[in-house]
Amino acid sequence: MAKGEFEFTVRTAKRLDLVNVTRQLDEAVRESGVESGLAVAFVPHATCALVLNEDEAGLRQDMLRLVAEVIEPLRKAKPFAHDRIDDNAAAHLAAILLQPSLTIPVAGGRPVLGTWQQLFVVELDGPRSRTLRVTVR
Repeated sequence: MAKGEFEFTVRTAKRLDLVNVTRQLDEAVRESGVESGLAVAFVPHATCALVLNEDEAGLRQDMLRLVAEVIEPLRKAKPFAHDRIDDNAAAHLAAILLQPSLTIPVAGGRPVLGTWQQLFVVELDGPRSRTLRVTVR
């Protein structure tokens, strides 16, 4: 990989799962040597996403509940066409809503996150092994 480019493997344990990857983001920024710039975190998967939020047990449950309760009622009302192929249309649709990348400012050689913000990989079709790519410039 080129300077400032990092790749991490993230293993998920459940169909819907959240994995805190803030440590990996910190490591990438620190190893890049960039003092001021941007870090772009990206998951190259169609059924996975990234979010920034608080790492609190109740909120983690609520985030996964939000994904399940926004998408699942649609499936019950009328089956998704893609489910005829892979039975994971709900995961694809949730990933569209959440998105696969985030841009985080870097200052003082550290990611600039709010007091409670943490970076999560959101698994929507697990369990799986996922790739987290971080580019720091």
